[in-house]
Amino acid sequence: MIFAETLVKKYGGTAVVDNVTASIAQGKMTTFIGPNGAGKSTLLSMVSRLLSRDGGSVSIDGTPMEHVEDKELAKRLSILKQSNEMSVRLSVRDLVSFGRFPYTRGRLTDEDEQIIDDAVAYVELQEIENKFLDELSGGQRQRAFIAMILAQDTDYILLDEPLNNLDMRHSVQIMKVLRSLVDDLGKTVVLVIHDINFASCYSDYIVAMKYGKVEMEGRTWDVIHPEHLKKIYDMDFQVQEVNNQKICVYFS
Repeated sequence: MIFAETLVKKYGGTAVVDNVTASIAQGKMTTFIGPNGAGKSTLLSMVSRLLSRDGGSVSIDGTPMEHVEDKELAKRLSILKQSNEMSVRLSVRDLVSFGRFPYTRGRLTDEDEQIIDDAVAYVELQEIENKFLDELSGGQRQRAFIAMILAQDTDYILLDEPLNNLDMRHSVQIMKVLRSLVDDLGKTVVLVIHDINFASCYSDYIVAMKYGKVEMEGRTWDVIHPEHLKKIYDMDFQVQEVNNQKICVYFS
């Protein structure tokens, strides 16, 4: 389990994350939702140690995050940020192979090559794995970065807006892959996404943030409710049950 307690992050004296306490259950999919500027991505960056915190603490499996060495953390936790710019020209396969670096330090074994093959196949990029990233569409690049995270093979997988630039088919594909990592391999997946229906249909738990604070958290079925969603987003929702899933309607 990852446990964040009273986390604070300030910019220019303004708290963008304001005394947030939240737990991430092991072996489950937890999704952070909320309007723009709620502090979701900032919180994820502090949890993963990419961003320093101005207050509070984070622990992973009971160990304070600052006591975990970088090499060890890279084998236990991976994160994919919204913006992923590369300063060198890489092929898809080269990028995905970076996911194995915490284990091999660049010396790939046959087992590593198989893991890379599997990750590329998961996101359906086999036919273009030797193309350079700058030759790909935005959606193809996004899938390549997700494959890199899959190849890293960590217990905790944190993804910030992983569905950016993806069409509907590939968005569903990626969510199914992430769901299978939880159900079949026992991974812990943490997402920040804006599509409320993907959050509803695939998540075990939801943490809803607003103005830098946790507005509500709990089981997905309990959080996806018209009154709760209106409080989070300041707009009206209809929630319909379809095939034992809650679908949010908010266009009218």
